[in-house]
Amino acid sequence: MKIITSQKNLIKALNIVERIISKNPSLPILNNLLLKTENGRLKISATNLEIGINYFLGVKIDEVGEIAVPAKIFSDFIGNSGEDKITLITKNNILNINTDKYKTQILSFDPKEFPIIPKIKSTSFLSIPGKILKSGLSTVFDSISISETRPELSGVYIQFNSNKLIMAATDSFRLTEKIIELKQKEDISFILPRATVMELIRILGDINEDILIKYENSQIIFYNNDFEIISRLIDGNYPDYKKVIPDKYISKALVKKEDIEKSVRLAGIFSSNISDIKISCGEKAINITAKNSNRGEIQTVVESLLKNEPFNVSLNYYYLLDGLKIIPTKNVVLEYTGQGSPLVIKPEDNNKDITYLIMPLRK
Repeated sequence: MKIITSQKNLIKALNIVERIISKNPSLPILNNLLLKTENGRLKISATNLEIGINYFLGVKIDEVGEIAVPAKIFSDFIGNSGEDKITLITKNNILNINTDKYKTQILSFDPKEFPIIPKIKSTSFLSIPGKILKSGLSTVFDSISISETRPELSGVYIQFNSNKLIMAATDSFRLTEKIIELKQKEDISFILPRATVMELIRILGDINEDILIKYENSQIIFYNNDFEIISRLIDGNYPDYKKVIPDKYISKALVKKEDIEKSVRLAGIFSSNISDIKISCGEKAINITAKNSNRGEIQTVVESLLKNEPFNVSLNYYYLLDGLKIIPTKNVVLEYTGQGSPLVIKPEDNNKDITYLIMPLRK
């Protein structure tokens, strides 16, 4: 293989693919990138056997070929070379990197040892604008469980139907649902692992063009003209989370989002070891208090409008902030649904696109 490319383009590609690589002493080939010429471009691939990423880079190809190169060594050299024009030449499992100032050899591996990243054979596909996909995944991400006790909760439940796209995540302490109006030909649902969601959010960046999705058995691919992300899906059935979303409330408060966020952050400084704060909602204001025997205590007041009866609830302030930050409107609605029942956070004006539930703390 002999190709000519630029440092800038290589760095962009490496930043996308190398994040999924982790040191694997039992399978050292996974610490490598596969460089391969394909259809007039350079394909750079990485995999950890759960996720695979292919990135396609426009280059000048003088000779086709492929090689598996140690990711960290290759990335460190490219990132620090300071040279724009870079020539890559392979010979006998050695990658030669030539620039105007440097001539470098990296001991590499037989590309045939690199794991095969599966291809999805399905001919049917879904299409969604990258910006919308990223927004939806970012909205529900914080509610994904990081525990493996219930594997089905360690991902995002995604459901496409003819009229909408639904995303949901829960760790049993809070739950987020995002509904997006989106017409599709397919009706499918699956559970996308947390690690894959994180990579998609990162890679999508500011991409506005459509992302295509193919789904087959336990595998899924998200792709456009420049990249492919192939991932395993989580086996199992996602719980019927709709059952825990209250269909009515006892009391409802409307409060300025910026004001309550600031007060919650301040109260969090004085929370105890369970990160608790107390919300007391009255007719015209919300009192937010916290007390810590080693730090002190705080009471803050936020103007609000209350419908129905006053209420009190203790919450984990981290979870409350996570819910507030995903609300896109200037004002936020807090729905009290009863003692021991979740507090529901929504945008104002009866916007049902985002619903966030947080369970109260019991002392």
